[in-house]
Amino acid sequence: MAETAPPTDEKQLSPAEKAKLAAAKKAEAAKKAGPVGDPLVDNEDGTITDPNSGLTWKKTDAWLDKKQFYTWQDHREYVDWVNKNKDQFGGYDNWRIPTKAESMTLFDKTGVKQLMDKNGTYYPIDSIFAPGGASNTWISECSDEKIIRMDLKIGLDTPYPTNDVWSSMRLVRKEGEAAAKTASAAPQAKPAEASAADAGTQEAAPASAKKSSGNHVPGPTPRKDFSSEEKAAMLKRARAYAAEVKARKG
Repeated sequence: MAETAPPTDEKQLSPAEKAKLAAAKKAEAAKKAGPVGDPLVDNEDGTITDPNSGLTWKKTDAWLDKKQFYTWQDHREYVDWVNKNKDQFGGYDNWRIPTKAESMTLFDKTGVKQLMDKNGTYYPIDSIFAPGGASNTWISECSDEKIIRMDLKIGLDTPYPTNDVWSSMRLVRKEGEAAAKTASAAPQAKPAEASAADAGTQEAAPASAKKSSGNHVPGPTPRKDFSSEEKAAMLKRARAYAAEVKARKG
């Protein structure tokens, strides 16, 4: 009859052996908790695909790419940079920040998956992502009025009372989504000063050009020979208008 091995006395284990045993227990608990879905796929082009959600993630975050964090007000700088340099990130130009629900698909509730952050500590997301990044990200539920950041170390979104908050970003995309709009892609408004100046030069022009009926008396011809005083007055109005536009935009 085969001898039964004596039970392991954890008190006699070395720290490394204890850590290994704890990891084994976690893995066993995760198996008992049920299936966790198909594994993530490294596409070898700077992107990671999640076959369970249909989402594609950037393999690196903003900290790894740019070695800086961003306020919410400045987060578009990074998103636009990624989309403009799409050849580095799978050739896609529809990268965006995730929703809270999407970011939570990264968080491993079992605690089995671990990735090292920029400080050398571990947090619970898949190690298929590039190590050395940050454990937080902006999410789309954030706004200028309500600053919210997702902490992937604890799997919670945290509201802040001030907008003086910094974060990294993990960008995501989904097949079929439209290309992201960038600041440069938006219609360019005429500079405020130019618009006001144009308005000033058109003050002497007819309100509308009507088709002549034979009895029509032509309106005054727009002036072009403004004096230096008139030009200075128009420039003053233009600057005042520009200041008003800037104040409205905040």
